[in-house]
Amino acid sequence: MIPTTTPHRTWLDAETRRLLDFGAAAALPQGGAAYLDERGRPDPAQGVQTWITARTAHVYALGHLLGVPGAGAVADAALAGLTGALRDDAHGGWFHAVSTTGEPDRAAGKSAYDHAFVMLAAASATVADRPGASDLLAEATAVYLERFWDEAAGRPVDTWDVAFETLDPYRGLNATMHSVEAMLAVADAVEPGAAGPWRDRAARATAFVVELAAAHDGRLPEHFGPDWTPDLDLNADRPGDQFKPYGATPGHGLEWSRLLLHLEAVRPGPWLGAAVALFDRAVADGWSADGAEGFVYTTDWQGTPVVRTRMHWVVAEAIAAAAALHTRTTDTRFADLYATWWDYAERYLVDAEHGSWHHELDPANRPAATVWPGKPDVYHALQATLLPRLPLAPTVARALAAGELR
Repeated sequence: MIPTTTPHRTWLDAETRRLLDFGAAAALPQGGAAYLDERGRPDPAQGVQTWITARTAHVYALGHLLGVPGAGAVADAALAGLTGALRDDAHGGWFHAVSTTGEPDRAAGKSAYDHAFVMLAAASATVADRPGASDLLAEATAVYLERFWDEAAGRPVDTWDVAFETLDPYRGLNATMHSVEAMLAVADAVEPGAAGPWRDRAARATAFVVELAAAHDGRLPEHFGPDWTPDLDLNADRPGDQFKPYGATPGHGLEWSRLLLHLEAVRPGPWLGAAVALFDRAVADGWSADGAEGFVYTTDWQGTPVVRTRMHWVVAEAIAAAAALHTRTTDTRFADLYATWWDYAERYLVDAEHGSWHHELDPANRPAATVWPGKPDVYHALQATLLPRLPLAPTVARALAAGELR
């Protein structure tokens, strides 16, 4: 945990509360959470999306555990969307989205990415003792294990059609990453005797990432065929895709780096060396790679920038990863980078006028909206203010409930 001075802890706490204040407008009277625009207003054109709703439930469960007035009500509104309109009563699981009139998006099918976030939301809300959360957690974990977890592969499949009849051949590392995050949280939310298998699954999926990093010089392939053979050219013709960009994504290298350390704290293994290698590669390839401050979004397989847009979530994950590595190693270089990236975030990303963080900047660090219009939610930024003040284990909700926040 990096924060050692009272002024920095005070600043982080104020930013936590500022973000929670901004995102509270996402709570919808009919249940669910809205995608927010630049000023924090619900954007009806985006509908009600499961991943946004689940991340909102998670974040405001954390807010409730922090004792922030009103946070529990926001979490409950989001949970009502997950147990209501977003839930598929006919086929099980959760739709990707519903329109503002409640019409499900059936064309998008059902994804491991969405369902991992439902598990995370249910786990955090269970720890926060929100009404109905434990039942949601039981349902979400059952659906995930039945439909998405591939026991033979030791990692999840990616996307089904809406009726769970046809499985897409695509496999993805993004859904795997958020599955690991969710599985570690689930382990901290279920009865102690049930925690081990969830951590075992997380370890199996993460071991694959360690192998990938070693085989690709620290850069992680994101896209795979059904046998998990990397497809290194996927989306080369549209490299800025929101969820499936071409090439390597330095931000995911940073996020995996941190997750490896959370896993190591509960499952000893060869995680530290891989965490450092992933972090160092992401920083070398991504930070100020084109002569300007900031992390580029993607690179090719030689580390050359492809999409030079700067995403807020990458900086948030860089901050959290640097904090985790400093906690684990006490190496001052991680503390120095932590400070550098908070300075960058405060200078370019933190929107003092309209709230939250700008979600996207152009290569000159000016607000942009080519990939991510608006300010959809506060998940990444909020966690960047909390993780540096917490131990590597347990996961965030359980650590807050145990009074571990510094």
